[in-house]
Amino acid sequence: MNRYPLWKNILVVVALVLGLLYTLPNFFGESPAVQVSSVKATVKVDPSLLGRVEDTLQAAGIAHQGLYADQNSIRVRFDSTDTQLKAKDAIEKNLNPVADDASYSVALNLLPSSPQWLTSIHALPMYLGLDLRGGVHFLLQVDMKGALTKRLDSMAADIRTLLRDKNLRHAGIARDGNTLSIRFRDTETRDRVKNVLGTSMPELTLAEQADGADFKLVATLKPEAQQKLQGDSIKQNISTLHNRINELGVAEPVIQQQGADRIVVQLPGVQDTAKAKDILGRTATLEIRMVDDENSQNPAVMEQAANGQPPAGTEYYTERGGHGLLVRKQVVLTGDRLTDAQPGFDGQTHEPAVHLTLDSAGARIFKDITRENVGKRMAILLIEKGKGEVVTAPRINTEIGGGRVQISGRMSTQEASDVALLLRAGSLAAPMDIVEERTIGPSLGADNISKGFHSTLWGFTAIAVFMIAYYLLFGVVSVVALSANLLFLVALLSLMQATLTLPGIAAIALTLGMAIDANVLINERVREELRVGNTPQAAITAGYERAWATILDSNVTTLIAGIALLIFGSGPVRGFAVVHCLGILTSLFSSVVVSRAVINLIYGRRKKLTALSIGQVWKPDSAVAK
Repeated sequence: MNRYPLWKNILVVVALVLGLLYTLPNFFGESPAVQVSSVKATVKVDPSLLGRVEDTLQAAGIAHQGLYADQNSIRVRFDSTDTQLKAKDAIEKNLNPVADDASYSVALNLLPSSPQWLTSIHALPMYLGLDLRGGVHFLLQVDMKGALTKRLDSMAADIRTLLRDKNLRHAGIARDGNTLSIRFRDTETRDRVKNVLGTSMPELTLAEQADGADFKLVATLKPEAQQKLQGDSIKQNISTLHNRINELGVAEPVIQQQGADRIVVQLPGVQDTAKAKDILGRTATLEIRMVDDENSQNPAVMEQAANGQPPAGTEYYTERGGHGLLVRKQVVLTGDRLTDAQPGFDGQTHEPAVHLTLDSAGARIFKDITRENVGKRMAILLIEKGKGEVVTAPRINTEIGGGRVQISGRMSTQEASDVALLLRAGSLAAPMDIVEERTIGPSLGADNISKGFHSTLWGFTAIAVFMIAYYLLFGVVSVVALSANLLFLVALLSLMQATLTLPGIAAIALTLGMAIDANVLINERVREELRVGNTPQAAITAGYERAWATILDSNVTTLIAGIALLIFGSGPVRGFAVVHCLGILTSLFSSVVVSRAVINLIYGRRKKLTALSIGQVWKPDSAVAK
């Protein structure tokens, strides 16, 4: 008798039901929507903003199909693109009355049309890649020479500070291309400086040169230091681009390094190329200035400043919480001196804090400023597109030296993480230029989806016809198992919120062809058992058990190739590998466990089973006449 234990039958049923639930959202399509997100560190997305958006739509007489809020944005779904465009204009006018000083980004977006009960169990559709959904593709060239120049200028300032602290005289420090030249009057001082720099700055290669009456020390960055600088610049630029692209409302942007000094940016669903280029090309700088505490506490002065008449030598800004702040125009320190910013906790109060690390020149400047301004406030500003915003404005409690700075007080753990991210990646580490730009229309994406869907459908149909014609009822069971495999694969991709591209569709089609191979092995093994005279029930048992080792070996070897593609591939190759590897895992379960469960359901309870519907079983004729 061929019967599964109850728990195994329950497992198959639960897997099929879950597979169906998490596959369903892909059939409901998408609805036009508007996404509202903050573009300023001082402006947060909170429940009050949700109310403002809803009131705006009601006042404009615009009906919506649902408002949704998450940690970073608010999204509103509509029934048509016309309503979507009207809502965008109304929300934009209400939230950003001054277009040149926008606090919120109002972007067109698409939301899944899945029922709420599916969304509540996190059953969401797969994302579609650029080739299926349409959008814009950018290839950005990172100016590594600019990053190197910026680094050498910073190191020149560090060397001046170091030599002054060591009381070592020099005749001038200058950058000449990709080298730093330090002049001296005598060889003794030059040798002493060489020893000091060799210890303090091991990333430099130092060479002695004679220049007339002067003696020169030429410093260049070691190749490994240049490679690290290049890698850090790319990473920071990618991190900054991720932050900026959130304003566009792109569901699944692709931002990845290509080669040594290029970044690929793909924005599926974005058709406003001009806005995308504007966001990608922004430059932002970090500035530290002193707060004008005296005037900031005067209500009459603050009222005038808010109306555009701040006292001479100051500028009016708004800090976290919406409070006005007067900041002096003199820049104390710039973000060039900041080497790192990480969230953490105050060692004494255990409150959330941000820990900053400055370079040597920045540490010296910061020490002097904090010593002279104990008890006063210091503002950290992010300047972008000529406009600034106060990220935080802490009070100076004591002189701070050593280059390690802590910002704490009145912030949550999440706010500390946000501030650290802004300080660390608020600006680009190196300038970038757009060297390639492509726009893919939604109609082309729809055509790709149609072709990919039909190729998979016709491939599935051809396999089903062959299996049913050749293996009869066992062929029908194989097709059921293949359908379950496709169901599991799509459900897993949806659950992982993977991005489906054309290579991914190709991998699905290939998986169907490979998955049926396991059922062919099982069916042929059952036939062999019948040929040697085993009873039908024994043939089923032996067929599944003896085919399992072969199925496992063939799938493991294919999985190894898929994992290699996953590790070493990138872009479309990696997308293909993800679907390919998942398809192998789902096929192992569906072709063996699911098909066996169906066969057990059909034949398992039949005690007097005399034949199996598995096609013609060819038996050798031992009585053939000679």
